[in-house]
Amino acid sequence: MIQITGIRLEGGQGHEHISDVLWRSAATSLACSSRQAIVDWLSEGNENQAVVADGSTYVQVVIVRRPSQPPYLRTRANGVWTDSLLSLPAF
Repeated sequence: MIQITGIRLEGGQGHEHISDVLWRSAATSLACSSRQAIVDWLSEGNENQAVVADGSTYVQVVIVRRPSQPPYLRTRANGVWTDSLLSLPAF
């Protein structure tokens, strides 16, 4: 599991404009990956998971797939879309 800690936006302010993310894991103190790299990693299997800290809880990062649009990342908590990724610091 990785925890996403920062985002880079290109060309707009919505989730679909997240181009890169900063993240950390138990094995990695801090790394930067493109949105596509995270989408590919999450798509490999259920054992690959990403979260965003929201206070003392964690919100799951999921892939949004829409026709005629590249896949993008968004958070979802208890079946409800959230803006936790957009609340992270920009880098």
